[in-house]
Amino acid sequence: MMNEKQVSYKSVNSYSTLNERTDKTENVWVVFHGIGYLSRYFLKYFRHLNQEKNYIIAPQAPSKYYLNGKYEHVGASWATRENTEQDIQNVLAYLDEIYEKEGLKNAKNLILFGYSQGVSIVTRWIARRKIPCSKLILNSGRLPNELKPEDFTFLQGTEISFVYGTEDPFVNKEFLESEEKRIWELFPTNLKFIPFDGGHEVNMGVILKFAEE
Repeated sequence: MMNEKQVSYKSVNSYSTLNERTDKTENVWVVFHGIGYLSRYFLKYFRHLNQEKNYIIAPQAPSKYYLNGKYEHVGASWATRENTEQDIQNVLAYLDEIYEKEGLKNAKNLILFGYSQGVSIVTRWIARRKIPCSKLILNSGRLPNELKPEDFTFLQGTEISFVYGTEDPFVNKEFLESEEKRIWELFPTNLKFIPFDGGHEVNMGVILKFAEE
């Protein structure tokens, strides 16, 4: 007879930062990469921001693997359909440690950004931990089915944006027809849809506008 059992153990995971947090820092970003990224490479999309005003934190998805089966480049995933809830619990515990270590409770202007698979992680973290933020930017990703409007009612003054490329094969007409209504239900106030010319990608021009607003 086959049984699946569990053990609990201490784990260590890295995260990457860009610039220094000083008295001149105006924006603290926490940016969640999509599947196949490493956090240090994801930071390239934020290097063009003013270094004095912006401090960027990029958490690292824990499940690393070789890309394309060539054993050269490494990517990572936040969670899969296998033991999803346990993966989420582990990731949230990791994010809680970053939140404490970086003193994000005291951040002047906290901006949370999720790209692709990172959208599911950032929204779950916000919903389950009630993380307050100035801006929530959801870039080209699907929101988890279990989320409800009451999960986000505490975000009274938060600016919420759904960003997507007009040529994105994943955020196409069918996606928008099925998801736009639900996104409005989750975030009935302070929500903007922001399209840009491009595909399934992070648009650096859009990011710059968020930093300057």
